[in-house]
Amino acid sequence: MELFNPALDKNISFVRPAYFIISGFTDIPNIKYYYVFLFVVYIVSVLGNTTVMVIICLDHNLRTPKYIAVFNLAFTDLIGSSALVPKILDIFLFDHPYISYNDCLTFMFFCYACLSMQPFNLVALSYDRFIAISFPLHYHVKVTHKFMFSLIASFWFFIITISVIAISLLTRLSYCKSVVINSYFCDYDLVQKLACNDNTLSMVIGHLLAALILWLPLLFILSCYSHIGYALSKVATVKERVKAFKTCTSHLSLVAIYFLPVMFTFAMTASIHPNTRIINMSLSAVFPPMLNPIIYVLQTQEIKVSVKKLLQIRKPSKITGTGIIIT
Repeated sequence: MELFNPALDKNISFVRPAYFIISGFTDIPNIKYYYVFLFVVYIVSVLGNTTVMVIICLDHNLRTPKYIAVFNLAFTDLIGSSALVPKILDIFLFDHPYISYNDCLTFMFFCYACLSMQPFNLVALSYDRFIAISFPLHYHVKVTHKFMFSLIASFWFFIITISVIAISLLTRLSYCKSVVINSYFCDYDLVQKLACNDNTLSMVIGHLLAALILWLPLLFILSCYSHIGYALSKVATVKERVKAFKTCTSHLSLVAIYFLPVMFTFAMTASIHPNTRIINMSLSAVFPPMLNPIIYVLQTQEIKVSVKKLLQIRKPSKITGTGIIIT
């Protein structure tokens, strides 16, 4: 994390605290019930995402380009929840608010890498739906296993690279004022604001990352669905339009679950209480990983068929008078 620290080549000393203090969720009555709620959400998230990953691995019919993206979504949600929720419980429920400087940066990296990957997974799924509906005859040529693997790998490379760069820039900062972070984790924006030297570059990078990680993917997704809407408007019958649109409902639900709470919090930051903002942001981080697998199981026909097949759920057999079994 010291890749961009100029002090390594110059005789300059930066003041680094031995630890930071995570101080979110202060003065909230009965807050321990919220921590129990987070624990329940985490357990459901782990079970749900693990189940989706196992189903995709076991069912050969789901080894398609689309489900490569779905598998990566479940994997990202599982790792992200495991990086965030247990640490939150350790900090607040078990009263361990002190976190060392290096541990804080490491915690920050895993949280931001996984949280940042979620919208890019939605980008991959939106592109899949866009090609499937707008160019159905070219789908198997344009969206191949190789293409989807390459797309997901490039997203991971991009996210990891920008996360390392952004967090490494924090090592240029001196912390000679407060070490208290009023959040539920090592928040990049709040950490760079604690610096007592020039933090302009880190502040600019923070705004740039918000644009690249949130608003650019959202713009791409909206663009894909505007083209999908145009393509469906040219379909002859309403029944065919509805049938084609139903293939998008699970993905649109994921987009709404991820982006709407984040957009609401950003829009209302100046007018809401800090504790309300912290709770909203924490819910925005833990809810999508819990709901994503549930939505895919309930709304995606291929997953439901696969679950029934794996559990060997079949229609009851009827025995006719001739002894022939009709299934």
